[in-house]
This record gives sequence, C-alpha cells and structure tokens, in this order.
Amino acid sequence: MKKLHTILLIDDDQATNFIHKFVIEKVQCAENIICMQSGQEALDYLTSKINDNYPQPDIIFLDINMPGMNGWEFIEKYKKIDTKQKGKKIVVMLTTSSDPLDKEKAKAIDQINKFISKPLTAEAIKTIIKENFLEN
Repeated sequence: MKKLHTILLIDDDQATNFIHKFVIEKVQCAENIICMQSGQEALDYLTSKINDNYPQPDIIFLDINMPGMNGWEFIEKYKKIDTKQKGKKIVVMLTTSSDPLDKEKAKAIDQINKFISKPLTAEAIKTIIKENFLEN
C-alpha cells in the first residue's frame, strides 16, 4: 500500500477523530494524521507554513455537521484559498448525514471527490487510496 504524506481529519467530535485516526494508523497508509475539531482550525492549519511549506494533506476527511463552521461553509472558504494551500488530492465528505440532498450537493461541488458515511473503515481508506493514488 502506498504511504501518503498527510491525512487531515476535520470533525468536531474528538472521539470520532480518535477512532478514525486509529483506523488510518491500522492501515499504515499515512506518515502524518492531523486532527482538527473545526473548519476554522483546519483553514488556519492549511494556510500556515510549516518549515517554509504549506502542509497540503493528500486527503482531507470533512464532517458536514459541525458548530461554528459546518462542512459546507468550510468548502466555500476552502475554494477561495490559494491552490498551494489546498490539499494535494482529494476532499472526502465523511458524515452521518443520510439526507440524499447532502449527497447531491456534494456531487455538484468540484472540490469534493467522495461522499461516504461514518465511521471511516479500513476498506474505505484502501479504496480511496487505490482509486486516487495508485498508478493504473
């Protein structure tokens, strides 16, 4: 399995971030797993340089329902940041929402590459990496 540099988890629920981080660690697919508990915290992280470079995570897993700035509001602000500050590859909406309108809305947004239900599973991670990072 190809090892990614960084995966960013954005979810206001600390327990969910903990579980998802554990699953990602179990798959051993990322050197770094960063957890943020709000959309604003994640934007601040993405737009701040670390060792003269922006972090540019390979995958961003984004929750929809968060207080303050929800996933949709995050995406609107994310669209406006510089390309060098965005994630390298994909944004995945990871949610408990069963609203079919949320899924349709996600499909219509270029920055969102996938819409999956929580919890994040090892199988889902492997599929995402296979579809987006492995050469065919």
